[in-house]
Amino acid sequence: QVQLVESGGGLVQAGGSLRLSCAPSGRTFTTYDMGWFRQAPGKEREFVAAISWSGGATYYRDSVKGRFTISRDNAGNTVYLQMNSLKPEDTAVYYCAAGAVQWHTPVIVSTASYPYWGQGTQVTVSS
Repeated sequence: QVQLVESGGGLVQAGGSLRLSCAPSGRTFTTYDMGWFRQAPGKEREFVAAISWSGGATYYRDSVKGRFTISRDNAGNTVYLQMNSLKPEDTAVYYCAAGAVQWHTPVIVSTASYPYWGQGTQVTVSS
């Protein structure tokens, strides 16, 4: 059983930056594809970014392209989400997820493709 723990959330002004981290407990996750999702109050959970198990492929939702960067350090067993130029609409609880994902867009962005999830970390961007 893979358990994921997110960290790095907080309160930041618009235009600022945060780096989220996700680390597993209980076992390594180097053979899993990893995703970041977010959920704002009253809204459905939505895809943000994903990275393949090797780190060789990444995918982003359009609204974060050029601002967010997903990366992974398999040696350190950690995946990161660097978030720059943050906007108030980025405010949400951010979740880390792991799974064996077929690398096709409809699959990558679906919550159903990731069986393992963290508890989430709050990101609040003030205007």
